[in-house]
Amino acid sequence: MKRILVSNDDGIDAEGIQALAAALEPVGEVWVAAPEREQSAASHSLTLHKPLRVYERGARRFAISGTPTDCVSMAVHHLMPEPPDLVMSGINRGANLGDDVTYSGTVSAAMEGTLLGIPSVAFSQILWQPATYAAAARFAADLAADLLARMDSGHPLPPDTLLNVNVPDRAWDAIRGVRWTVQGKRRFTKEMVIEKTDPRGRKYYWVGGSDLQWEGNPDSDHAAVSDGYISVTPVHLDLTNHDALGVLSEWSLSAGGGDPSAH
Repeated sequence: MKRILVSNDDGIDAEGIQALAAALEPVGEVWVAAPEREQSAASHSLTLHKPLRVYERGARRFAISGTPTDCVSMAVHHLMPEPPDLVMSGINRGANLGDDVTYSGTVSAAMEGTLLGIPSVAFSQILWQPATYAAAARFAADLAADLLARMDSGHPLPPDTLLNVNVPDRAWDAIRGVRWTVQGKRRFTKEMVIEKTDPRGRKYYWVGGSDLQWEGNPDSDHAAVSDGYISVTPVHLDLTNHDALGVLSEWSLSAGGGDPSAH
């Protein structure tokens, strides 16, 4: 039976990870390694300056006193008898669209799996009230089964590539379909940092406004979920701007005894 490692950044007690693990049970042997408390916006951080604690929460269920990256690394290198065939992260409460992938602990758990050579997917569900993860969980199970079948037939994900999935706030029957998308781009505004004053007259700040604005790319993840589609974005770990190398190589840069004309 295939092994599937499930992690998240909302913490092991979050409804989203419970829905994801339950949906994946018919697909493979599910292992859960997740932060003991919420680690939203932890990005791809590792805990280097204090020890990690592992708390067993049941068969193949572990809460870890670290980041989502710590959890995936700990599971793969220490907790599991063999590396998993698939890493599934989420289901995050709220979207991880556009530039948010650079902050997201949900995406970073999938990123760590990808760095370790394991096909990985991050799932996020846009949620209002009442909250339900049913649509994202159903799609996650279908996608996991499809990915495992493709791997068995010699068609895995491209190298160094994870999938970032965002599901709109709709019931399954109301979702219009699935789109392959590019990463969207936010327009940052002054309201990204909100200044307030406490009862003693001292200023304090909240980072992250609620009124987000997006560039109007019709192929973006944001456009897809806004139109009622599930967005699936292939995210590549190589951050090099290869197109820029040709332009930048014309710069005359030198250091030490180097030849400024050498490229």
